[in-house]
Amino acid sequence: MSMKSKPIGTSTSPREAEPRGKSVEITDEYLAVKLQDGRVISTPLEWYPRLQRGTPEQRAVWEWIADGIGIHWPLLDEDLGIGGMLRGVPSGEYKRQLANTGA
Repeated sequence: MSMKSKPIGTSTSPREAEPRGKSVEITDEYLAVKLQDGRVISTPLEWYPRLQRGTPEQRAVWEWIADGIGIHWPLLDEDLGIGGMLRGVPSGEYKRQLANTGA
């Protein structure tokens, strides 16, 4: 009888499911996403300059990417991943603005 083992470095625990969004709320100050598991993520709207510059009407038009792993705003050409929000990663555009202002 031969036994097969997993290669070194392979996890033996079940893979954690990717977090998925359930609802979105946007104010003039923050973006909040309620996840399907009940958690709520809130990030500063200034992290997403395209959303911040958009009108409330433009921000209201959004759709889920891949069943909730991200959010797409077609009128603003903006895509955000739930994983990045959870890790506290602002948009590349925001990072470039900070670099240009010397902040």
